[in-house]
Amino acid sequence: MNKDVIIACDFSTQEQTLTFLDKFQDVKPFVKIGMELFYACGPDFVKTIKSRGHKIFLDLKLHDIPNTVKKTMHVLSMLDVDMCNVHAAGGIEMMKYAIEGLTRPDGTRPLLIAVTQLTSTSEDMLHNELLIGNTMNDTIVHYAKNAKNAGLDGVVCSPLEAGEIKMQVENDFLTITPGIRFEDSKKDDQVRITTPALAREFGSDFIVVGRPITMADDPVAAYKKCCQEFIHKL
Repeated sequence: MNKDVIIACDFSTQEQTLTFLDKFQDVKPFVKIGMELFYACGPDFVKTIKSRGHKIFLDLKLHDIPNTVKKTMHVLSMLDVDMCNVHAAGGIEMMKYAIEGLTRPDGTRPLLIAVTQLTSTSEDMLHNELLIGNTMNDTIVHYAKNAKNAGLDGVVCSPLEAGEIKMQVENDFLTITPGIRFEDSKKDDQVRITTPALAREFGSDFIVVGRPITMADDPVAAYKKCCQEFIHKL
């Protein structure tokens, strides 16, 4: 699968989102619709963005009992998105149910990936707040193995863990990595971060980039810079 840059459209209104996307006249970037935008604008707006020619990663991070996740995924499968996700912490059975719900009658489905640990989670938080005794790396690799065993296509992880997952799980197992910043960007609330170029070196298949593009003075130029660094494409 070709590498790609996914823009995190973390806006709260349709107007903000469409004004931003209207800046992209020559290319239709892959976009992420997260909880804020989905809850504010609803599923019909997902269809609107899809109709404009964008691939969509619907980032709702489902984490519930298996049957609830299965029924919810059945609803999401009808939105014609290209990628969606669950929390790996929900367990293997929940992830298997998610695939069942997401798979359409004709056998097709969007890519399904699992969140391992959020890029805002530090090693200290992992141990002292979440009470997980293993290291961050070991926890994430184990969650990735669970996702693979459940039949998922990949995981969300930081770029710092992408290479290890490729080695210990499978090279074709997708790694979708947020926490991307340019060399001269602020970290904001991210902890485990790196640049687009380093994410490529580490083995990321997709990078998810929000504020460095959406808050840039020239978002199109920032997006092209990401593409140039990550996939050597303008």
